[in-house]
This record gives sequence, structure tokens and C-alpha cells, in this order.
Amino acid sequence: MQLFSEQADGSAVARIPPQDLHAEQATLGAMLLEPEAASRVLAILDDGDFYREAHRIIYRAMQAVDRRREPVDLITVSAELRREGVQDEVGGPEYLTAIIGEVPTTAHVVRYATIVAEKSLLRKLIAAGMEIAAEAYDNPPDVRALLDQAEERMFRIGEKRISRDFQPIGPLMSQTFDLLDSTYHERSRLTGVPTGLIELDDITGGLQRGHLVIVAGRPSMGKSSLCLSSFSLAASTGEDPRGVGIFSLEMSSMQVAEQLMCSYARVDGHRLRRGQAAEEDWGRIASALARLPNCKMFIDDTPGISIMEMRSKARRLKAEHDIGLLIVDYMQLATTGDRVMSESRHQELAMIARALKGMARELDLPVVACSQLSRSVERREDRRPVLSDLAESSAIEAEADLVCFLYRPMYYERRKQFEKRSQEIGEEAARREMREAEQQPEPAEVIIQKHRTGPVGTVNVMFHPRWRLFFDAERGPGPPPRPAGAPPASARPTEDSEA
Repeated sequence: MQLFSEQADGSAVARIPPQDLHAEQATLGAMLLEPEAASRVLAILDDGDFYREAHRIIYRAMQAVDRRREPVDLITVSAELRREGVQDEVGGPEYLTAIIGEVPTTAHVVRYATIVAEKSLLRKLIAAGMEIAAEAYDNPPDVRALLDQAEERMFRIGEKRISRDFQPIGPLMSQTFDLLDSTYHERSRLTGVPTGLIELDDITGGLQRGHLVIVAGRPSMGKSSLCLSSFSLAASTGEDPRGVGIFSLEMSSMQVAEQLMCSYARVDGHRLRRGQAAEEDWGRIASALARLPNCKMFIDDTPGISIMEMRSKARRLKAEHDIGLLIVDYMQLATTGDRVMSESRHQELAMIARALKGMARELDLPVVACSQLSRSVERREDRRPVLSDLAESSAIEAEADLVCFLYRPMYYERRKQFEKRSQEIGEEAARREMREAEQQPEPAEVIIQKHRTGPVGTVNVMFHPRWRLFFDAERGPGPPPRPAGAPPASARPTEDSEA
């Protein structure tokens, strides 16, 4: 790869790409000197990481020797080069002997290899940048597609960065003990982000960092409500508030904001949209508006967002605002940005699920993704979902650390009653009856069918259809919020006390 820079007089001068031939020689020489050094480097570098072609050939010979489980040394590598007929291309045995002489010590072989890898990374960044610039100069009609391809190139380069090495168990044990000890002394049942549901927190310990959490259900079962009105509000408005990022692929940002406001204020969103809100509703809304804008909650409503773009935005959001929870509503509406892959929906969803799990681990926070269920649920007498009902891809089940299904028996009961009453009194009258029935809370179940780090089971909760809010059956929905800085209701002066 030859680079050029323009001088003041307009002439072009060749520039050599980033490389360190001494580090390459020291790396290869250390590998020839000591088998342990060779095994450490082979876990770090690819042959393409070397700048000089001769060094690439030598390294490929070392890889071939290692694959045959032979020791990597001067004799075995020379024999492999002769067998491949490329000994003269690298300078023969004399060059191998010469690079051994370049090694001051094999103790620093990992550092030498790291230098080689870093220079390789710089060359890849330069190459990708030149390709992106060339395509941009061609003035493509779809600029967003070019931007997505550019981000994908950079993401692939980032994925090839030097991976983590093995870690000794001792320090990990100490960190684990410290976490458990602090949890014990603080008498806290939570080690993760709260969900707003006490029994669910008791089972899970909260939403754990690095975990992919799937909330699945049939349409209108309340997936978005559980994630937005329970999880995000509990995380951002609790005693230890965390930042929350929301990718809303189904609803616009305004719709999400409206649902959050209605759920938090405990008001009927349907009446509010029709201009029929009561006087007390406006007071609750004012209280919600005094608090919610101060929450660290961020919404992206890009329709059909690619998983690469989502990952890029999540990285920036984590870096700029240190969010503690990421919500994706819902994953079947995301894309891979790969036209070939999109022809196989099963493969595309598998890739999306793997990317979401990778995002949770990379950003070290819980990622909660809503997921649809297949229609097979509707064909059973018992409509409680099971893992095989996850729509379109078993990879979702495989990648998830926690899978929660939502089940509301009254939803199906009301649907049955609506069909019956429509025949008796007409569809419009039956619809009014159904809306009246939705004014009261109803029982619901959060069914945990996969839990990688704990038990499974069913959490019995309540759901208010008009508030779009899940809450604990015993504790209730709690009082509507007070304005920031307002005294509790018991402390407010009454007419008698004022008198």
C-alpha cells in the first residue's frame, strides 16, 4: 500500500504506511528461540498483521508447524519453508538466523507482538479511510447506505483488535467476594438495575450487567409497557438513578414520551388524547413534567435501524452519558443492513441476537429487547407462552441470559366476550363495554422460562390497561408523583391547620 501527500507546489510525495520492521523481526526471532513465546504470539497475531511479505511467509510457516503440533523452532520452520518451496523468497536459513540475533530477550515477546498488531491496525484504518473517501468522491446516490457501510468497516476493524488474555482466578475471586460482601452488609437484594417489580427483583437480583434480557409476548400483551413504564422508570427515577437508552423501532419518540408520562402520572392516556382528561389528571401530569425531564433518558426512534448503527450509537451514548440500561423495542424490527442476509430471516435474527448480546458485554450493562411470539400460542388452549414460541429464531433463546414471557388472561377473556357481545348488542356497543372493562387493573404474569444465573418461575403482577403500567399486586401502583421539592401529602397544610 503506497500513500501520497501533496506538497505546497502540488507535487505528490510517497508516504510509507505505519510499520515497525524491528518489532516484526524481534517477534519472529523470539518465536524461533522459545516454544512458549511462539504459543503466546500465535494467539495474538494473524499473518496479515506483518507488513513485510517475507515476514508473512515465515509466520504462515510457523502456523503450519504449530497446527501439526510440532515445536516451532529454526529447524522445523526451515523445513516447512523448503517444503513449500518459498525458502529463497524469505532469504533462506541465513535470514532466519539473522532475525534471531535481533532478539534482546524473549521475555518481552508479547510487547513486540502488540507493536506489530497496533501498526497493522493503523494500516487497516488508513486503508478503510481511503476506500470510504474514494466512494464518497464518486458521489453515491444513497449517502446513508455509504455511512452505514463505513461504520460497518470500522466496526469490523475494531472487532479484530487484540483480544483479552486469560485472567488468573485469584483476583476474580476477590472481586466476586467484595461484591457479595457489600450486598450482604447493605442488606440489598439487588446487584443489578431495578425492574420496579419486587418479586421479579427477588428472583433476578435486578437486571444484571452484561446480560441480554428478552421480554416476549403476543401483540398488545404489554411488552413495551413493561420495558418502558416499569424497567426504564424504575432505573431512571429510583433511589440510585441510572441513565437509560431506548431504541424505539415501533413507536415514535413522541409516543414513547406520552406513554412514559401517562404511566408515571397514573392517568388514562386514551382520555388524555381525546381531550377528556379530568382536573386531577392535569395536576398529576404537571407533577410528572416537573420530574421526568430531569431523568437521564434518551430515545432514538430511527425506523428499521441496522444493528451496526445501533451499536455505534449505543457506544457514543455510553461514553457521553454513562447509561446503565439499554432497551430495544423491538428486535424483530431491526436489520443487519446486509441484503443477502435479509433473505434468510432466521439467520438475520440470529445475527441480531448475537450482536445485542455482544453489545451488553462490551458496554457492561443490561440490554433488554422486546420480542414477538409466533402464532402457535393462539392455537393452544393454554396460551401461556413457552420457549419454543419465540418467533423465527432459536438463536434468541440461545443468546439470552434471561427470557421473560408476558401473559394476561383477561386479554383473551375480553376478546372472547367482545365477539359474543358483538353478536348480541352490536360491535360499537360491545367496544364501549370493553373500554369500560379496561378501566380497572387486571392480573398478569411475568413468566421466567430461562435464567442463566438463577431460578425460573412465575411472577404474579397487576396491569392497568389505561395507564399501561405493571405493578406489584400486594404493593399496588403507588401514589402519583409529587412535584420535585414538594412535601409529602401528610405534611401539606390542610384548611383546618391553616385556620
